[in-house]
This record gives sequence, structure tokens and C-alpha cells, in this order.
Amino acid sequence: MLEILAITTPIFLLIGTGYLAMAGRLVTHDQVQGVATFVLYLALPSLVIRALTENPLGEVINPRYLLAYGLGSLLVFLFAIGLAYRGQRQPLASAAIQGLGMAASNSGFIGYPIMAMVLGAPAAIFLALNMMIENLLIIPAALILAEMGNQAGKGLGETLRQTALRLVRNPILIGLVIGLLLAVTGVALPSPLARVVEMLADAAGPTALFVIGGTLYGLKLTGMVRDMTQLVLGKLLLHPLAVLGVFLLLPGSTDPLVLAGGVLMASAPMISVFPLLGQRYGLGGVSAAALMACTLLSFFTMSLAIWLVTRFGLLPPT
Repeated sequence: MLEILAITTPIFLLIGTGYLAMAGRLVTHDQVQGVATFVLYLALPSLVIRALTENPLGEVINPRYLLAYGLGSLLVFLFAIGLAYRGQRQPLASAAIQGLGMAASNSGFIGYPIMAMVLGAPAAIFLALNMMIENLLIIPAALILAEMGNQAGKGLGETLRQTALRLVRNPILIGLVIGLLLAVTGVALPSPLARVVEMLADAAGPTALFVIGGTLYGLKLTGMVRDMTQLVLGKLLLHPLAVLGVFLLLPGSTDPLVLAGGVLMASAPMISVFPLLGQRYGLGGVSAAALMACTLLSFFTMSLAIWLVTRFGLLPPT
């Protein structure tokens, strides 16, 4: 418990720094948005590039993990969209972002440190696998649907054209394409450029958490409780259960370590840049509040997940 608290406490301190900076008028709303722009257009694409090029693809591919975790995440993503779009009549863009919040874990800043503590060296492999699933499947699907939702009401041809134009300018997908090309071809960036990408990637976590804190200042939860509750329950309960269910339903046996890795990663809160993406589609407030609640509650849910995978023999007792 204390080890997990040691990992999550700096996250809350960084969020609190952003909140206090706004409360103390050290920064303005426009300045916080400027930092958010830095994260979206520079730091986050660099993080994606680094995640896809840090390890050779052939060394991290685990088809069973990719299938089970990817399918479980996709099922949760589609469920969230159906609930919001069909059941609650919310706009498609809003539904897509809610699906992203339920199905994409904070693999890098919370999932990986906790898994490294529990699983050791294999945690790096699970991080690379998760980054592939999130950056090749969940995040692109959410952004494509959100962009299509923003073009609703236009003809099909115009909708597709406008969506394509916005997507080719989307910094996250640009980073994804660059990272994939580098990973597939094996081409290495020149040393000075690689160092720049490394520095920008390292800045993604702290700056994103600072922006979340600034966004939370002055936030009123009126009218947000339902959506926030859905996001929290979907991410912390439904997502790990869905991933576990797919693992158990797959034919053949699964390496207990692989199963434990999938469940623990799915138990992490949503990606730290979720509020920044949500803000682009009118969900900045509820997404920031949901991330804050998820990060706080994940201390308990991830502790429970660690106890369960140990209790059922998936990990050696510590």
C-alpha cells in the first residue's frame, strides 16, 4: 500500500500545483491553455514516438496479450459509446471521448511504475504492448469518431473530407505515423533530434498533470455527476473485468504473468491527457473531474487487483 501511495502522491502534488497556481493567480486561464497546447502538439506526440521506437517491435509482440487486452478495451469503448450516444442521446463526439476515458489506461505514468514494482522487468514489455493498443486502436478510433461527430449534419462526402483534413493535422496521429514508420523501418533518429524527442516526452506527464490542476480550479460539478460516475465505474471496474473476461474466454492456456499484467494495466485510471483531449470536444470539466476521481480511487482498486492476482496464484506472494 505504501509503495502505491509513493507512486500516486507525486501525481496529486502536481495536480495540486496547477490548482494552486490558478487559485493564487500565478497563471491565467489562457496561460494554462498555452501549456495544454504545448502538451498536445509537442510533448504527447513525442511520447507516442518514443513508446513505439524504444523497443524493437519483434521483441515486444505478444499476440495473446494484444488480442485479449485489445478486444477487452474495444468492447468497453463500444459499450461506452452506445451508452452515451444511443442510450443518453449525447453527441457522437462526446460519446467517443467518454469511450476513450473508459478504455485507455494511464499506462506510462501510473500503470508501468506500479507494475514494475509488482512484476519487475516484464513491466516494460507490457507498457510497450499497451502503448501499441492505445495508440494504434483506442485513441485513433476515438479521435476519428469525435471528428466525424463534429462534422455531423453535412453530407457524407463533405463529412469524410473534413474529418480527413482534421485528422491529418492531428498532432497525436502525426506522432503515431512517425513512430510507426521508424519502428517498422528500423531507422533511428539523428542523435540531437532523438534527444529533443526524449526531452519533450519526459515533459508530457508533469505538464499534463499541471494543466489538469489548473482546469479543476473553479470547476462546478453541477450536471457532471452522471457522466463522471460513468467514467469512473467504466474505467476502474468495467475495463479490468472485460480484459479479464476475454483472457479467460480465449482458447488455450494463458501465462499467469501475462494475465496479471493485463488486469493490472486495465485497473489503472485513464490517460493523463484525457482532459486535454476532452477539452477539444466540450468535455474539459467533466473529464478533468473524472481523471481526478479515478486517480484517487485507483489507489484502492489497483491495491485490490494486486491482492487478487497474488491471492489466486498469478503472482508469487510478497
